[in-house]
Amino acid sequence: MPQPTSQQRASVASSQSTQGAVGWSAATGWVALFVAVALVVWFVSLDMRHLVGPDEGRYAEISREMFASGDWVTIRYNALKYFEKPPFHMWVTVVGYELFGLGEWQARLAVALSGLLGIGVSMMAARRWFGARAAAFTGLALLAAPMWSVAAHFNTLDMTLAGVMSCVLAFMLMGQHPDASVAARRGWMVACWAAMGVAILTKGLVGIALPGLVLVVYTMVTRDWGLWRRLHLALGVVVMLVITVPWFYLVSVRNPEFPNFFFIHEHWQRYTSNIHSRSGSVFYFLPLVIGGFLPWAGIFPKLWTAMRAPVEGTQARFRPALMAGIWAIAIFVFFSISRSKLPGYIVPVIPALGILAGVALDRLSPRSWGKQLIGMAIVAACGLLASPVVATLNANHIPNSFYRAYAVWVAVAFVVMLLGIAAARLLLRRGVLPSVAVYAMGMYLGFTVALLGHETVGRPASGADIAPQIAQKLTPEMPLYGVQMLDHTLPFYLRHPLTMVGQADELTFGATVEPQRVVPDVDSFTKLWKNGQPAMAVMSPDTYLALAPTLSMYVVARDWRRVVVANVASLAGPQ
Repeated sequence: MPQPTSQQRASVASSQSTQGAVGWSAATGWVALFVAVALVVWFVSLDMRHLVGPDEGRYAEISREMFASGDWVTIRYNALKYFEKPPFHMWVTVVGYELFGLGEWQARLAVALSGLLGIGVSMMAARRWFGARAAAFTGLALLAAPMWSVAAHFNTLDMTLAGVMSCVLAFMLMGQHPDASVAARRGWMVACWAAMGVAILTKGLVGIALPGLVLVVYTMVTRDWGLWRRLHLALGVVVMLVITVPWFYLVSVRNPEFPNFFFIHEHWQRYTSNIHSRSGSVFYFLPLVIGGFLPWAGIFPKLWTAMRAPVEGTQARFRPALMAGIWAIAIFVFFSISRSKLPGYIVPVIPALGILAGVALDRLSPRSWGKQLIGMAIVAACGLLASPVVATLNANHIPNSFYRAYAVWVAVAFVVMLLGIAAARLLLRRGVLPSVAVYAMGMYLGFTVALLGHETVGRPASGADIAPQIAQKLTPEMPLYGVQMLDHTLPFYLRHPLTMVGQADELTFGATVEPQRVVPDVDSFTKLWKNGQPAMAVMSPDTYLALAPTLSMYVVARDWRRVVVANVASLAGPQ
């Protein structure tokens, strides 16, 4: 048989190279399109809902008051001292206000960036230890997980904390890689300590307590005591203190009551008692984790396998998957035994689960992935069939008519998910990665539809619809009383804080240390209301009915949740 000439061999090689380049170019184009769609949806959806209470309105208004006053040390909410949380989240939000003005998407910018940061650093760590394919799966797992992608669109401190804590975990994993040079390890560990400092400035001592707990449990399980020598403790602690001490020092000097309230009341008493009436069973977070990581619930057993398996191709003593697994388990147990529970507390476990999911998906066969698709198709179909149940709800004193409208959005969300699953099934012939990518996008878009549909419930509760009518008559100098009602969203839309009357709710501490800034009871409010100075007041419909027989009040605006009244007839709205 005649042998191919050198010219023929060169022609074949050139053809193969051209085909490879075309294939690579096509793959790059699809990846770029995927990322572009995900980012557009991520940021555009920030401005498609009104703020909901309590958290979104609270932190938007705290940041607005910080923005207006220029005081970045003493945190105030409705002009009262508010020391339940440190200021980092509000600082980032104020920067957003400075750059882009006041608004709803600006108020959510901190959490949106935190969510993207968490995805990015988790992918970086997964790529370093497990390869580019596992990193891609990690990003897809987090994008599709509603506890991550949806939480990154609600203005809460929990998401900002989770984003920073994902940096703590990722930088730790980067710094412990066996191929890291001494300088690189020191740099990553300094970054890890710096992230812990930012976490402390975001939500207090959990920023160091949770990583510390994870490290202790990890070393007890692995007996890798040498890890502590690789943490650069002395330098790291100095970096962390440089980040945290200035604000804690300044706020304590300016407000001597701060240390006792913040460290004792808001940390020790909150964790060990039911002082805030936020109790729950020891299983409180279990359905939240399952639901929050629902698209990947079928591979939970494989996460356990991935956690226990050593890293292939390395003799490193450090076990990154085990560290991620212990991170998720230890934090889950820590909050499960706490006497104070809220859904957002558990968000920091999601990046660790995302890394484990990335490792598990990287090792998943097409046949196994096909079974997962069938299982999720059944779940989504059941969700679609059950969506009319939403139309029967009447929870949290919200009128049923709003839930009936939301039920349609829920149904559409499940349809989008089912379409994504069908497309993923068709693409499975091209490999697991393309199929998982389309599946993740379908889940992400489906949960985004459900998120946007929540506007049917959130908008009427926000007060945004009546705010323009009130703002026409409300002046900056005019008192705006909150009569036995702390409205978390209306002050932000009015750009005007409340003066609390009677029940101060979560502002009790601020009312206690600055009693001159509140009205102690309804009798005192009545005297102020009748003194001739124009004023407005916000109250519940029940309070309005109780006061109307004895107090002259002219309705400025009202909705199902609140009535806004004035003490001067000229301020009244159209009847």
